[in-house]
Amino acid sequence: MTLPKAFIEKYQALLGEEAKAFIASFEEEAVSGFRTNPLKEGQKAFPDAISGLSLSHYGKISGKSIAHATGLVYSQEPAAQMVGDIARPKPGMRVLDLAAAPGGKSTHLLSFMDNQGVLVSNEISSKRSKILVENIERFGARNVVVTNESAERLSKVFPAYFDLIVFDGPCSGEGMFRKDPAAMTYWDEDYPLACSRLQKEILEDALLMLAPGGDLIYSTCTWSQEENEGVVQWLLETYPDLELVEVPKKNGMVQGIDMPEVARMYPHLFKGEGQFVAHLKDRRDPVRTKVRSGKSHLNKEQETLWRTFAREHLTVDLSGLLQVFGDQLYLLPHDLPDLSKLKIARNGLHLGTFKKKRFEPSFALGLALKPSEVKATIVLDEDQFKTYVSGSTLSLEQSYPNGWYQLVVEGNGLGFAKVVGSTVKNYYPKGLRFQV
Repeated sequence: MTLPKAFIEKYQALLGEEAKAFIASFEEEAVSGFRTNPLKEGQKAFPDAISGLSLSHYGKISGKSIAHATGLVYSQEPAAQMVGDIARPKPGMRVLDLAAAPGGKSTHLLSFMDNQGVLVSNEISSKRSKILVENIERFGARNVVVTNESAERLSKVFPAYFDLIVFDGPCSGEGMFRKDPAAMTYWDEDYPLACSRLQKEILEDALLMLAPGGDLIYSTCTWSQEENEGVVQWLLETYPDLELVEVPKKNGMVQGIDMPEVARMYPHLFKGEGQFVAHLKDRRDPVRTKVRSGKSHLNKEQETLWRTFAREHLTVDLSGLLQVFGDQLYLLPHDLPDLSKLKIARNGLHLGTFKKKRFEPSFALGLALKPSEVKATIVLDEDQFKTYVSGSTLSLEQSYPNGWYQLVVEGNGLGFAKVVGSTVKNYYPKGLRFQV
């Protein structure tokens, strides 16, 4: 790999004797990893666990595997996994993932929340927000709203609201050079300073949304001191109520440059790519902003159709705020302010569609529900899984009463499908279909 000359010189000066091993690490293969999803009922053992991380493993998972299609696993590079591990939100918290696409950090945060509380997962790019929605939907969480907004517009809706904000800032991307050599084409000597300015602008709005006593996790996938420690120092000087919290150093993580509380991950020391993480705490007494609870807006027919479906098919009461947009029904987390002025990419959990005198459950609902939470399920074997995800109907060996069933593969849901006798009609989304 041919690294930019200015990059080499920069890190020779910064790392001294370590620079040789650091530069040599770029000739090695990038390290891959994945996490398992504790929200799923059907768990399985995977090899190569990452030390100190209960959900994490080294290795690759095929995007066409059963584990991936049912949301049991999420591919994420090991260094990037450290951000969610440090954040570790508690169930019931109000959490913001400010720059969330493609979804690795959001899904990791959701792993700790147990479908309790609120996660606002935001991505300013509309194109990238679509990928974020797809990944969160597959993960099967019920307490997420995906927004497609700037931090400035979010701050007007969520003043002093969040207990925890995770900001993985747009950065110079030096830590991704080995994984994605194209990142080098954007890099020059002035790029890190330009990125730091952008990060500070976004953080000014982010801090307006942090509740007194809340936590801010700031991270990048770069080693640039102009970002990283430079931005942290700016935060401490600009916001006197913030203080640094020590980040535990695991698996070869090292302290920051003249800032021992923060963590750096270098590929010659940490088995992964590049990352920087800082944990800042607001020292003021905790205060939770009250919000006016919304009300469900279903007409009488819609209410009856949904309640009938839920009674006949579910063993669990889905708590939250029911809202209808056109003919689509969504379940939003409680404790949200009015979101009507924001661009929404995923308005909570999509429950399904109202059609003429009937309710049709969504694919997302069939992923989010555990098989134990559904009254009627049909278990597919591996061959039937391959047939179904390709878009074909299935023929069963026996007949079933006509109606909606959750399809289950290896203990986890693969969406709802309508069964007529011994035929399973295909409801796997066309945009997700693939050949195995």
